[in-house]
Amino acid sequence: MRSLHSILRFSLAALALGASALSHAASVGDSVDALVASSAERLTIAEQVALAKWDSKGRVEDPPREAVVIDKAKEAGAASQIDGDWVAAFFRAQIEANKEVQYAQLAAWHRAGAAPAHQPVDLVHDIRPRLGLLQTQFIRQLAIAAPLRMAVNCNAQVAQAVGNYAIGHNLELDSARVAALDRAMAGFCGAK
Repeated sequence: MRSLHSILRFSLAALALGASALSHAASVGDSVDALVASSAERLTIAEQVALAKWDSKGRVEDPPREAVVIDKAKEAGAASQIDGDWVAAFFRAQIEANKEVQYAQLAAWHRAGAAPAHQPVDLVHDIRPRLGLLQTQFIRQLAIAAPLRMAVNCNAQVAQAVGNYAIGHNLELDSARVAALDRAMAGFCGAK
């Protein structure tokens, strides 16, 4: 009887451990999906940034501002005990993807002779606070997804998550929007 209790106890412990591992794997996978969705949201904001730059005749490239964004992200990552080099790589990829969207939008508007009708966009008071909130969201999501970044199949999992997002939002997999989303997520895998 005693050995039956031991076997049952062991079996229950193994089931609990397995369920915990599955739950952790699901939360890591969900966090990658969440990172992709947040990246898509950031790319949508890039269109607003392009409108602001169209109106102000501003340049897409802004190295001092980019450095501030990356430094703040690294500080936030450090507060959450996330590797600074990884956070920097992730946010560099986000910034580069956003610039791709801005360049594409600005070029399209130059070809058309005008940007679409719009209300003025205030980078400082409207856009940057939204980007700041997204940065906080990214840091939380990165902390959860961190175990995946060094996985052998990390790139495949990220590509699949982007593909799933694209299909779920009726985007063509070979569209510029999905290419920008792939670029935005390019800094996720690797970088210890």
